[in-house]
Amino acid sequence: MHFKWNYEPPTSERLASAKELAEKIGMSQILAELLIQRGIRTESAAKRFFRPMLNELIDPFLMNDMDVAVDRLNDAMGRKERIMVYGDYDVDGCTAVALVYKFLQQFYSNIEYYIPDRYEEGYGISRKGLDYAAERDVKLIIVLDCGIKAIDEIQYAQQLGIDFIICDHHVPDDELPTAVAILNPKREDSTYPFKDLCGCGVGFKFMQAFAKNNGIPFSRLIPLLDFCAVSIAADIVPVVGENRILAYHGLKQLNNNPSVGLKSIIEICGLTGRELTMTDIVFKIGPRINASGRMQNGTEAVDLLVERDFKKALTEATHINEYNEQRKDVDKQMTEEANQIIASLESEKRLASIVLYDENWKKGVVGIVASRMTELYYRPTVVLTRSGDLATGSARSVAGYDIYDAVKSCRDILENFGGHTYAVGLSLKIENIPEFRRRFQEYVNNHILPEQTEATLDIEGEIDFKDITKKLQNDLRRFAPHGPGNPKPLFCTRNVYDYGTSKVVGRHQEHIKLELVDSKSSNVMNGIAFGQSASARYIKSKRSFDIVYTIEENTYKRGDVQLQIEDIKPSSEE
Repeated sequence: MHFKWNYEPPTSERLASAKELAEKIGMSQILAELLIQRGIRTESAAKRFFRPMLNELIDPFLMNDMDVAVDRLNDAMGRKERIMVYGDYDVDGCTAVALVYKFLQQFYSNIEYYIPDRYEEGYGISRKGLDYAAERDVKLIIVLDCGIKAIDEIQYAQQLGIDFIICDHHVPDDELPTAVAILNPKREDSTYPFKDLCGCGVGFKFMQAFAKNNGIPFSRLIPLLDFCAVSIAADIVPVVGENRILAYHGLKQLNNNPSVGLKSIIEICGLTGRELTMTDIVFKIGPRINASGRMQNGTEAVDLLVERDFKKALTEATHINEYNEQRKDVDKQMTEEANQIIASLESEKRLASIVLYDENWKKGVVGIVASRMTELYYRPTVVLTRSGDLATGSARSVAGYDIYDAVKSCRDILENFGGHTYAVGLSLKIENIPEFRRRFQEYVNNHILPEQTEATLDIEGEIDFKDITKKLQNDLRRFAPHGPGNPKPLFCTRNVYDYGTSKVVGRHQEHIKLELVDSKSSNVMNGIAFGQSASARYIKSKRSFDIVYTIEENTYKRGDVQLQIEDIKPSSEE
């Protein structure tokens, strides 16, 4: 992929502020500048950023309907009603269900959980699930990570004598379901100060409020924070504000004392014995939890997450790992087919967005393929497949572009849709696909900005190799956990050269292992450039080039610094 490099040199005012902050907090000016770029300008704000405190979590009762939700839950437990915890089949939904179920089960036994089958029931609250709940004499359903648009389903549940508490974070419509309580920080009338909780985060706030109301020590919630970290990373919500606090302490829990189910996944992933990061969740742990709902049924993922016996959990994690291997094969085949379709379309005209449909594609994998197409072609992408009499699928977006609004503009020809800025699920009649494609692409063409059509690397600092010290590396670790809103800092170094030992590596010779020097020090820096072997010839030509990279620890030589190089350009290029 061709990247545009975006770098704004610091103003004299910012340099002065960074110098002053650096002296106060005992960090280099390079890192003080990173803090200022994140809106952190004082010593006290820096301390809060580096040491997020659980006592700084927002009062859960500031969320609309929280008092009503807690009262209804207390009533259900007091009357010994059967309670069902119901959730979506993705990572966020499964971790949310596991968190709420595990916490409440400590105090109440007449409770169960339910995950709808992606293939038989589809997304969200299903009639089948409600009928099952009625058969089980369920009187209260706590629904997590979905439900905000389930107007008809919740009316049907009321006819069955079932009340609902909705815990969701997706964008609501103007009309809300007639649930007993709706916990959603994105409500139009929301009074909650933080809008970007994930579904599991909303579930955590509900349990925090329940604990507070019933005199249960907050410490009883801390063992469940590993679920919050997993969902925040996997659902790609901003790692700022309350999410940063939950992710920070959730990662501590995941590293020091993970739940039995997560511990078994960590072992299956080969991550035992190393410090886990948000990246490990995104690329290793999350996909395995997701694979259950993509290939079979998400209930198996929740079974694993709430398991108490490690030996049983390890067996279940092995099954889920097998689903993930199957998912990879299907994903690869669908991605190749999608690329072929795009290649044939591109021969006619390059459009600002992509809409693909194949009735034979696997419903559980279309979201992954949409993400891959977005990364590869850097355009908002919708991937659809057939599900019964409807086409169903996923939309994924590029940085800065609101794909929810683009899908919403076609709502009159959609059967259902829901999501947020960068990811949307949708369904429509198959005969409406051509009209949807036309209108969606027209909307994107008219609303996408030129700067949103090109992949950009936002460089936070221009430094030399002499600046990359052990202290800088250690201080950089304190900026974690990373994610949207707090990305890993990208640095640029100009006029670097091959030390003479760089080489192409990888099974298909697709990566470059680099040893580099720059013109301002004798430091030899190790680096790895994944998927960039096309630059190898230029690098070996002994001409200078510029690099953009993150600073990492070498996983093979613990303690050594390694640059993870995101892009390489000849120094002569602007």
